Amino acid sequence: MSIVFDENNRIFRLDAGDSSYAFLIEPNGYVAHLYYGGRLNTTDLRYLYRRTPRAFSPNPADGTAEDSRDVIPQEYSTSGIGDYRVPSAKVRRSDGYNATDMKYRSHRIYRGKPAIAGLPATFGKEEEVETLELLLADGDVEFTLFYTVFEHLPVIARSVKVSNRSGETVYIEKAASCTLDFAYGDFDLIHLPGAWARERHVERRKLNHSIQRIESGRGLSSHQHNPFFALVTPDATETAGEAYGVALLYSGNFSAEIELDQFDQVRTQIGINPDTFEWKLGPNEEFHTPEAVLVYSAEGLGGMSRAFHDLFRRHLIRSYWRDRKRPVLVNNWEATYFNFDAEKLIRIAEDAARLGIEMLVLDDGWFGHRDDDRSSLGDWFVFESKLKGGLAPLVKRVNELGLKFGLWFEPEMVSRDSELFRAHPEWVLSIPGRPCSEGRQQLVLDMSQPEVVDHLFRAICAILDSAPIEYIKWDANRHLTEVGSATLPADRKKELFHRYVLGVYRLHELLLERYPKLLIEGCSGGGGRFDAGMLYYVPQIWTSDDTDAIERLEIQYGTSLLYPPSAMGAHVSACPNHQTGRTTPFETRGIVAMAGTFGYELDLNKLDEAECDIVRRQIADYHRYNHIIAQGTLYRLSMAGATNPITAWEHVSADRSEALVSCVQPRNVPNGPLNHVRLRGLEPETLYELAGDGRCFLGDTLMKAGLPLPRVESDGCGWQFYLKAVK
Repeated sequence: MSIVFDENNRIFRLDAGDSSYAFLIEPNGYVAHLYYGGRLNTTDLRYLYRRTPRAFSPNPADGTAEDSRDVIPQEYSTSGIGDYRVPSAKVRRSDGYNATDMKYRSHRIYRGKPAIAGLPATFGKEEEVETLELLLADGDVEFTLFYTVFEHLPVIARSVKVSNRSGETVYIEKAASCTLDFAYGDFDLIHLPGAWARERHVERRKLNHSIQRIESGRGLSSHQHNPFFALVTPDATETAGEAYGVALLYSGNFSAEIELDQFDQVRTQIGINPDTFEWKLGPNEEFHTPEAVLVYSAEGLGGMSRAFHDLFRRHLIRSYWRDRKRPVLVNNWEATYFNFDAEKLIRIAEDAARLGIEMLVLDDGWFGHRDDDRSSLGDWFVFESKLKGGLAPLVKRVNELGLKFGLWFEPEMVSRDSELFRAHPEWVLSIPGRPCSEGRQQLVLDMSQPEVVDHLFRAICAILDSAPIEYIKWDANRHLTEVGSATLPADRKKELFHRYVLGVYRLHELLLERYPKLLIEGCSGGGGRFDAGMLYYVPQIWTSDDTDAIERLEIQYGTSLLYPPSAMGAHVSACPNHQTGRTTPFETRGIVAMAGTFGYELDLNKLDEAECDIVRRQIADYHRYNHIIAQGTLYRLSMAGATNPITAWEHVSADRSEALVSCVQPRNVPNGPLNHVRLRGLEPETLYELAGDGRCFLGDTLMKAGLPLPRVESDGCGWQFYLKAVK
């Protein structure tokens, strides 16, 4: 049993992998948190439950000064009932009050894990997971807290269902997906801030006495912040120290709050951003929050990342492509931008076929009358002056060359200059009497309206049915403003952000039900919606619009804190790079791109023969090593950043018989040191042969003494080493 209830002490203990999580039911019905950390073998944990009176902390009407909600760690915190810390939930009733007081009523423990209707969620077989439903109630409003334990991973999935059992309508003003309280703890906070083309850079700082908030109010999870944070002990490194990772499986507005209070207690929460949310809940209606996942590691950030990677690969991504090798693609965008026709695309495809590339992806500009970014979004029919006869002849010619075919869409957006907007202006997010802000010359469709989603589904299906299209790049190139809907009444306007996300999920679900083998790659101006919620529907996401290999070192490093390499779309692009102007050796660009899902984004027609040979070698390496990269274990050997002379990472096969070590020297240091890297994850007593060299080393030696790197006095050079166990 992974979940144990000690009836005598009224203590729950949840064992997930090598971690334990415990809480108790107090005599007055409140649920107090006790412990979260390394695996325990006892439920006798009442000694951890310490209470003491605190000045200016009110006690409940049915308790003593020692019972103040303001000082006791809680599983799901009250609001307006004596706890001045950030609350888990607020529910406004017909009298206008939103004080919310939740007490234990019942619980249920069972094998397996329920799905969440309309939302992404982790999954597992009955023998892999066990679930606790903890029912708390505030009168006729119930809060069911779901805890699912993954027995072989240090992971607990949490969510909350709010049920209105009263005869009146109530309004949910806040409903966090989980609260995690620590009675004490000296922590650093790690999160992933960024911007367009600079996504998910790692920021680490010591917790201070304040409420620290990570959030998006942009309608998408955003380039600026990722729905993830970690609390780590001050001594935590890649290989040592404790780390607590929290990620939200959601693609819209979120909020994570981390509070260090006056007694050095820590409260953390994550869920839908309450600033842009409210939900009208009628009698006998229910609302389910997005799911959050908690990961505990006693092996530093590396252990945390490996747990997230295993969870997402095995228990979140459900695509046909989850465990399959993704085709090596070439995307035409940086080769042609909007300036293409069928013959230019065929010339790229011909070179792609000669080089061993497996798919041609046609990006923006194939529809409506789109020659720039000022028109045609929403008009998902072929631009005949560019592609005479439609997509079918083009795709046929591409297929005859031995290549698959993929296509770019931006379903959620619409141009003013489009047939769709002229026919249905009421389908656009807007506020009556206010002009609509534009981003990239486009507006946003109201995905909360079922007829909008249904129309998009029919339009996309018509294109997919017209030719054998096997891949979609799903883009979203602006955030949401003037968020109003023609169909929602005044008392439901604040539901719109969440309903928008539900509409996006529904469209994905409809497409995957009809085309189960379709490979969808998520994209939002690159990495603006790179979140765990999207991975439920798509197996990979465009990591960033910044294709510069050196810049990608930091972006991919931060992304890998929780997202597996197989989820990261990564391409070799042209130089000078279109975002930075930097020139980086072709070999290095390939090494960096091979850290994710590999492809190209450049004009193949402009490559010289030496570069073509490099492409052939890179593709051969991708096929040779992909099983290690996509299904193996990632170890970050040295952190990316301007102060580090070498950025290095290592992929180790599941059976530890193979390892691929990748190193990049972003900036040459004149008269610099001789660099080496210490490997990880090998079998200490196993002998490994270094490919192309013939030398053999014990795993123990490589992990303790390291692998020397060549000295090269130039910027941007890279190396790749393949090691295989000697039989």
